[in-house]
Amino acid sequence: MLLLGVEKENGWLLAEYSLTYRVDWEHICKGVKLAYDYYENVEVLVDDKIVNINSKEQVMDLKEAGKMTIRGISKIIGVPLMITFFNQLQVARCSVACVTEEFQVADYEKFNKSLAQYMDSLEIAMFR
Repeated sequence: MLLLGVEKENGWLLAEYSLTYRVDWEHICKGVKLAYDYYENVEVLVDDKIVNINSKEQVMDLKEAGKMTIRGISKIIGVPLMITFFNQLQVARCSVACVTEEFQVADYEKFNKSLAQYMDSLEIAMFR
């Protein structure tokens, strides 16, 4: 994934990524399924509506829609994190709460170093 930009807004860092390829619903489900275990208080949303699931396996059964979001407290970076994938597009949006020193400033290079490997791992998981 390529980080296109990051900006700070209302206590959150908002970033937009370009994926290497367009992704379909199955790819998105695979990526969210991988990420599921790496969140505390995890929620999955389909078209901005929370879906009632209790396991990562249930992600694969979600009805196709325009976008899917996974959010909660990231076990990897230790802060609230929300990632949205868009069906049939090459776009992902990421929101990180500005609650630690690492995520206080919307600095492209610093943000990219903090999340690039994580976001790349999600993209790779989409194609397994």
